[in-house]
Amino acid sequence: MYQYYFRPAYKSEELLIDIFGGAENENFISDFLNAIAVLNPTMTDILDLWMNDEVLMSFDSEIGSFTLSKDIWGLAFITAEHNQKGLLKINSILENSEMFTKVEVDFERYK
Repeated sequence: MYQYYFRPAYKSEELLIDIFGGAENENFISDFLNAIAVLNPTMTDILDLWMNDEVLMSFDSEIGSFTLSKDIWGLAFITAEHNQKGLLKINSILENSEMFTKVEVDFERYK
């Protein structure tokens, strides 16, 4: 089971999906892609930011582009800077997935 917040980025109006529980699981990426398979995501780029211990994966899908970043500390973020409607759709899919649990968060914490 994965836990996530659907929240604003710090000091921003842009929303993101912050997966804080379970992203360290070696099956996380495949589980996430299986959960959103209806969107037909296709990886377009992968960037290993070894200095930050982070990997950035860019995807195109039926709802537009988005990025999945995952670090070695067990955190993952799904962002879509110019595709907030797509991010809303991903959130909706995860809310209905048995593998993901959305945890409500106070948006004021991120101002």
